[in-house]
Amino acid sequence: MREYFAFVSSQNMAFTDCMKPTDLSTEKRGIKRKNWRNRIGFFLKTNSSQSILHLMKNRSYRPTADDVHQWAQSLDKLLSHKYGKAAFCIFLKSEFCEENIEFWTACEDYRTLTSDTELATKANSIYEEFIKNEAPKEINLDFHTKNAIMQSLHEPTATSFLAAQRKVYSLMENNSYPRFIYSDLYKELCAVARGEGKHIKS
Repeated sequence: MREYFAFVSSQNMAFTDCMKPTDLSTEKRGIKRKNWRNRIGFFLKTNSSQSILHLMKNRSYRPTADDVHQWAQSLDKLLSHKYGKAAFCIFLKSEFCEENIEFWTACEDYRTLTSDTELATKANSIYEEFIKNEAPKEINLDFHTKNAIMQSLHEPTATSFLAAQRKVYSLMENNSYPRFIYSDLYKELCAVARGEGKHIKS
């Protein structure tokens, strides 16, 4: 683990995508960096994450070693794979920033809507949950982007959240995603895909 965090430090990949200014306490940073395996073990016991290793250990559902290897080629390939995305969600939960992938997913769903009524309802829901100040799952966006979204709520379109979604994707791609690829969780998933996983139990 020391080597992993040394790599992260050397690449200057800060936790800016996961943390708001009020979260930058010494205690919070410490929680993020210690007890890695305990936290992963905890998330693997939850209903949302339990399926990933159960299914991967089941040969009829297990992604191939090549599938898992491709997750390391790009964030797009990771998110386009059902179990890859689930694994990334587990990782983001362990870093206390699952709101990023949840917002990105909500935007993907939003862009599939066609009726004005559905767009308006979903747009307001996304704004209330992720965008407004003190939102339950507030994401890290600049004032200009947040204000543009607020203005669009009067007549939301399919692209109302596109700029924000791209910013969040970029944050994940440049920060959380590299950490995921070098994490113990990803190494374990690679081992399970090869039929060698023994360390993390569900």
